Amino acid sequence: MSVFVTVVLFLVLAVAVNADIEVDCGHTEVKVRWSDPRSQMEPSLLKLGTCSPNSFYDGKAVFNVNLEDCSFRRMVTGGQVIFLNDLTHIYDPAFSQPVVCAFERHSDWSPPLYTPKFNTYGYSNLVFQMGLMNADFTGPALSSAYPLGSLIPIMAAVYQSSHQPLLLHMEECFAAMTPQPQPDSPVYPIITNKGCLVDSKSTNSRFQTRERTSEMHLLLQAFKFPLGEDVYIHCKLMAWDPEGLDSSKKACHFVKGHGWELLDDPARSDLCRCCDSHCMARRKRGLASGQGVMQKTVLGPLTIIDGSTP
Repeated sequence: MSVFVTVVLFLVLAVAVNADIEVDCGHTEVKVRWSDPRSQMEPSLLKLGTCSPNSFYDGKAVFNVNLEDCSFRRMVTGGQVIFLNDLTHIYDPAFSQPVVCAFERHSDWSPPLYTPKFNTYGYSNLVFQMGLMNADFTGPALSSAYPLGSLIPIMAAVYQSSHQPLLLHMEECFAAMTPQPQPDSPVYPIITNKGCLVDSKSTNSRFQTRERTSEMHLLLQAFKFPLGEDVYIHCKLMAWDPEGLDSSKKACHFVKGHGWELLDDPARSDLCRCCDSHCMARRKRGLASGQGVMQKTVLGPLTIIDGSTP
């Protein structure tokens, strides 16, 4: 039997957040205009969530973005569907203005179908990405819902234009229910201790053999977290000199009946011995030294569902 769902969202008229920021909310997109001739901030360095301005000129910045992009947070409460984000400036941590689009929730409203996409972050001439993939990592996932106990294929990558070859590591990853973790919100540790896939000790999670140094493939077993709710995977990605492996720059997973194994050179798995204790961090040098760089990323939302429910 076919079920047809009609999604109807009633537009809330444009709201001026303050005298210098205007927000025009559409059914699926939002336009944000920022202008402040008194400010010393560079408008090109403004960010709407994870997105940069589409245009900037004469002390003004304009964003035209989809509500499913830029790490907008979606809340469904009472009779409303609310999309929230923050307008910030890269070099002014004190500047933060909320951007809100609120719609009346129709009785037949349901979350939009998943559209495969990657979360992309730029740093100098490096571009970092994380994405949900299909089972053999040949393309993006067609769904973001995973039955409890199934494997979630996740790809992380760094792309470089003219930089020396770099080796990508996933230094730390955890799951949370929000794109911006809250102090009291539950988290699920996945990778800790400078690259140790701690989840692999009790589950079937594991790294896949690399096809190229600039990518990592992780098979993450869907874990028992609030079922049916949005889940976000927060990671610190680190791109480093391929010759610089040590106990603080590594990718280790636990092999049942064998112990901790180093992904890139099993013969050097002694670098993983600290995974059960504490792996000391060494001082990191920046891109200017030709060594490496760290980038925080957020992937999601995805949903873990009860596989026993039809």
